[in-house]
Amino acid sequence: MRAVFQWNLGKRTLELGKRTLIMGVVNVTPDSFSDGGLYRDPQKATEHALQLLDQGADILDIGGESTRPGSRVALPDEEKMNGTKTKGVPPDRIPVSEEEERRRVLPVITEIKRRRPGAVISIDTYRATVARAAVAAGAEIVNDVSGLRWDSQMSKTIAETKCGAILMHMRGRPEEWRTLPPPGDIVLLVKRELREWAEAAVLAGIRREYIALDPGLGFGKNFEQNYPLINRFQDLQTLGFPLVAGASRKSFVGRMLANNGKDAASAERLHGTLAIHTTLILKGAHILRTHDVKAAVEAARATDAILAAR
Repeated sequence: MRAVFQWNLGKRTLELGKRTLIMGVVNVTPDSFSDGGLYRDPQKATEHALQLLDQGADILDIGGESTRPGSRVALPDEEKMNGTKTKGVPPDRIPVSEEEERRRVLPVITEIKRRRPGAVISIDTYRATVARAAVAAGAEIVNDVSGLRWDSQMSKTIAETKCGAILMHMRGRPEEWRTLPPPGDIVLLVKRELREWAEAAVLAGIRREYIALDPGLGFGKNFEQNYPLINRFQDLQTLGFPLVAGASRKSFVGRMLANNGKDAASAERLHGTLAIHTTLILKGAHILRTHDVKAAVEAARATDAILAAR
C-alpha cells in the first residue's frame, strides 16, 4: 500500500498518497529535449503553465536550464571561484549563468502567481540563489536534480525559507553520463544514496516533513538500468519519504519504442510513458512529473481507482 504523508511546503501542506498528484513541466529554455524551446518566451511559458493547470496539474515545475543527456552544467561554487567556464565548449553546451536562469524563470513565476494565486509552483534548480529568489516570487518547492549536492548553500537556503524540497538522485553530471561505470545493483545504490542525502539534509536543518525523494529515472542511468528502478520502485517506500517520479518522454522510453532501429521521437513517447506512470503509481509513487498533463491525470485517476479497490 502507498503510504500517506502530509508534505509541508511552509505556507501550506499537501496530502500525498490518497490520490496521485501531477506535476506539470514548464521548460523556459531554448534547448529542452522535450519541447525544443517552444516556451523560452516568458509569456508563452506562462500561458502554457496556465493551460497545464486547466488540464488538472496539481503542481507546476518551472525550469530555466536543461539537464538533458550531454548538457553541461555550471556548479555554483565553480562560478563563484572562476566564473562560468566556456572556453573550448561548443555553443550548445555553454552552461546557463545564474543571472540568465533568474531572468528566464522569475517573470514566469511572478505572472503565474498574479493570475492564479493558489497555484503550487516548484522551481527546478540546483542554485541556492535562484531557489531563494524563486521562493520570494511565489514558489513553494525547490526541485534539485543534484539532491542538494552541487551548491553548498542550497540546504541552508531551503531550511531558512521553509519550503518543500525534492531531492533527486543523479549519477555524475550530464557530460559524464556516457562514460559512467556500471553501478552494480542500481536499486540498492539509489536507495542508499538517497537515504544518505536525505539524512544530510535533515542534519543541515531541513525538517523531514519538508522532504520528498525522486530516484531520477534517466539521470545517469542508461537504458537498461531504468527498468529495475521501475520494477522495484516499491523498495524506495522504506526510506520513509514521499516519492516523486518522472519518466515523461525520456530517452529510455524512446529506445524501448524504437522502430527499425530508430528511437521514437519525444512527441511519440506518450503511450509508453503512461504505461510506466501506471506501474509507478501501483508501486508507491505519490507525484508524477510529466509534460503531458491531461493524459497523466486521466491515467492516474484510473490507477488510483484500482488502488482504492484494495
